Amino acid sequence: MVTLEQLVTFYEGLTLADAERFDQFYTDDAWFKDPFNEVRGVESIQRVFRHMFKQVDEPRFKVTERVVDASGSVMLVWELWFRARSLGCGDHVMRGVSHLRFAADGRVNYHRDYWDASEELYAKVPVLGALMRLLKRVLAA
Repeated sequence: MVTLEQLVTFYEGLTLADAERFDQFYTDDAWFKDPFNEVRGVESIQRVFRHMFKQVDEPRFKVTERVVDASGSVMLVWELWFRARSLGCGDHVMRGVSHLRFAADGRVNYHRDYWDASEELYAKVPVLGALMRLLKRVLAA
């Protein structure tokens, strides 16, 4: 039986090599969605995380809050720290929340990530960031 603490420890220590261990924490038919991906199956989820390691340097998750409801559904509030040469910046942090549901054996079978791609990512790109900041000023109340 996988515990929430084991899952959090897995994410906070995640390396490229650990992508091969997702089957210990996710069911074979687990569903995953974030702002850029919607996949089903542990192999597809592994591919998403392998891709993350190709796109950014030194990614590391820090879970800052856990909310568990009576049904066992979990919300993990997290920060993803990384370096992104392509964004022209050094250390960067992206904040988000993962909504998780579990199978009877404690492994994840539903994983939905919520984070604001425009604020957390697009706004950091030099030219696109200037446009995003302008739009934010124009549209703000």
